[in-house]
Amino acid sequence: MNTELKEAIELLEREKGISKESLLESIELSLMQACKANFGKNDNINVSIDPDTFDYSVTAEKEVVESEEDIVDPIMQVTVAEARKDDPTVEAGDIITVDINSRSFGRIATQNAKNVILQRIREEERNVVFNQYNSKVKQLVSGVVSRQQGKSYAINLGKADALLSENEQVKGEKFKPTDRVKVYVLDVKNTAKGPKILVSRTHPELVRKLFEEEVTEIRNGVVEIKGISREAGSRTKMAVWSNNPDVDAVGACVGLNGSRVSAVVEELGGEKIDIIAWDENAAVLIENALSPAKVISVVADPDERSAKVIVPDYQLSLAIGKEGQNARLAARLTGFKIDIKSETQAKAAGDFDKIFKDEFGEESSGNVNELTEGLSGQELIDGEEKAAEDMSGLQDI
Repeated sequence: MNTELKEAIELLEREKGISKESLLESIELSLMQACKANFGKNDNINVSIDPDTFDYSVTAEKEVVESEEDIVDPIMQVTVAEARKDDPTVEAGDIITVDINSRSFGRIATQNAKNVILQRIREEERNVVFNQYNSKVKQLVSGVVSRQQGKSYAINLGKADALLSENEQVKGEKFKPTDRVKVYVLDVKNTAKGPKILVSRTHPELVRKLFEEEVTEIRNGVVEIKGISREAGSRTKMAVWSNNPDVDAVGACVGLNGSRVSAVVEELGGEKIDIIAWDENAAVLIENALSPAKVISVVADPDERSAKVIVPDYQLSLAIGKEGQNARLAARLTGFKIDIKSETQAKAAGDFDKIFKDEFGEESSGNVNELTEGLSGQELIDGEEKAAEDMSGLQDI
């Protein structure tokens, strides 16, 4: 048994994660290259390594000729007299196998063999790392900030560094070396210099993966995240639904005293997260998505993917949100184009009377079925004098 070779291969297998078979193949190739460097060709060379004992042999097949005058290529041919030293029964025209002492190769041949082995080890090591992280694409991973490269960060994931580019960073979020951070793996590319791992802190799926880590009900499939809309660093809206009527989807995600959602918010640097209940009724979903604003009515047209929403006058700015953020996130979450009007605006435009005539079954113009499908109805705000005044028209109906 070749103990020295066995120990070297087992060490590489443990430390680099490279399979024994691949390492043995690399050694065979290196010996073939060494033969070519030493003899000028390796067409008749055979190399074999026993995978159990790690003993190896290098042989050459040669044609037996009568005399020295008959030899055209000494690499491919041998005389009868020379061949009979090992086998007296050999005759001219036979093909024999001759052992080659690879240890006698010159320095150049040996160096070439060494370079081949090192190159193959590097290639296999890159492949191992690539395969390891390629399996983590679209997954959440944890790493340590190793350095800043211009406006990008290198995140050490263990066996490789990932690139967090400027475009995938949350605006205003800064890191320093040794900071631990969670990132979403966008893509892994196999390059000549090794795997290039691209990660993100802005992708909406980062929020999904963080909640999967925190919420047991999501991991076991009882609660589903139906949709996420996000403006990284500022606010996220997430719609959830429960497969079990005894489990409150929103409550499960929020956690006791807000513990679960707080953990996600902390990881995202204080980003606000609105968790709403998913509903198959488009109008109810839109009403929920506009939370925390209160809604009087929603008329949704599933065919046109549009909706008209009426809110109390004092809720208009809340429904739209700062710079339109609340309405924008609600539209992305639901997939509907949402037209929001205050009660006063709706009355002035004639939308208010038309919607509620449709709701109560009175004569109306237009297609009543399309307009009223998914109608969420009115919601009175108790304890608010202004709301009572704004909705006096509804109370009179």
